[in-house]
Amino acid sequence: MPAVTLREIRERLRAHPHAVDVLLAMGTFGCILLSAATEPHGPNASPHFAERGINGQTVLLAALACGVLTLRRRAPLPVLMLTSLISVIALVVDTGTAANSGRQTTLVFAAVIALYTFTNTTGRTTGWRVGATTVVVLTGAGMLFGARPWYAQENLGILAWTGLAAAVGEAVRNRRAFVAAIRERAERAERTREEEARRRVAEERMRIARELHDVVAHHIALVNVQAGVASHVMDQRPDQAKQALAHVREASRHALGELQTTVGLLRQSGESAAPTEPAPGLAVLDDLVAGFRRAGLSVDLSAPPPGEDGQKLSSAVDLTAYRVVQEALTNVQKHVGSGAHAEVGIGRADGALEITVVDDGAGHAAQGGDDTGDPEPGDPEPGEPGAGGHGLVGMRERAAALHGECETGPLPGGGFRVHVRLPLETAARREETPA
Repeated sequence: MPAVTLREIRERLRAHPHAVDVLLAMGTFGCILLSAATEPHGPNASPHFAERGINGQTVLLAALACGVLTLRRRAPLPVLMLTSLISVIALVVDTGTAANSGRQTTLVFAAVIALYTFTNTTGRTTGWRVGATTVVVLTGAGMLFGARPWYAQENLGILAWTGLAAAVGEAVRNRRAFVAAIRERAERAERTREEEARRRVAEERMRIARELHDVVAHHIALVNVQAGVASHVMDQRPDQAKQALAHVREASRHALGELQTTVGLLRQSGESAAPTEPAPGLAVLDDLVAGFRRAGLSVDLSAPPPGEDGQKLSSAVDLTAYRVVQEALTNVQKHVGSGAHAEVGIGRADGALEITVVDDGAGHAAQGGDDTGDPEPGDPEPGEPGAGGHGLVGMRERAAALHGECETGPLPGGGFRVHVRLPLETAARREETPA
């Protein structure tokens, strides 16, 4: 038969609390009777067991006090009051003489256990008040009606045992509350970590979706336009068709290169060992505008050269500004078509970078159709009935990520306007904060 460990015994006792109370009451009853029959001051200054007789009164009061202990978990305060009352009655009705050795003092053991239980299960303030009252009442009763003289060791023992029971009960309650608080804090931290992980995954998915959309939508729009031009002039002007096909090839090459870079970063399991191409920014804005001009879109660019104002843009603001211009011009190219005129303005005002893209809506639709699904100027906004694209949604999400603002809408005289404002200081602080 395998040996039973202490932990298994403890678990079994916790599973049967009422049986534990019965065993505790029986053990206390035996201790009370044994102590009542013991002479603490023998001839050689040592206790002598079974030297004193036990009367029926002591047995009855001890049985009553210990029997009440079986209810200590269900009603701790009534049990404490009853055991204390029985202890006081035992001390008062004791018929000992002046040389009384305090045989009824041992009945206080039941009140000590009840006091420990009460302070262990109640609040701090109530526990201290009731505990102090119990200590004073039992100690006072012992000094008035117990062993003589009043400062006998039995009476001082009552003070020590009751005070210790109150203190230990309070300490155990505090430790239990401390452990429960630590466990609750750990569980809350675990839930917070899981929620934070899910939030970061969702944000990363949205960021990747925006990047892929901006890359694919821009280059596919240019390919769509140039392919339509080549198809239209193939028979009459083959040289122009060749030039359009060359633009198609160049735009496709750029699209494949950016997609390969993005997918390559996603496939890496750790930090990149080799340097990668930096993210596009306002420094290459002229190349972006030149590509739209080759596709037949008239674009006027008004932007200070990078670094001219002495304040360098953070990488987040730089990339966001570039993507906003890219998406706005792509929408003009797709939905208004070649022949349209667009104005791009970039400047700083009141600690923010402002990007404005306005078109006149005077172009003619590109040949070859539109398969990207972005909303046309004047169509319902993304998220409203009838909207199917993600371009304007992506602009708003990029601006919101940097605590900026994005305003889009048709103009009264025709055309469409995109205005984005990106705070510089807030974005810089977010970028400097360690992850």
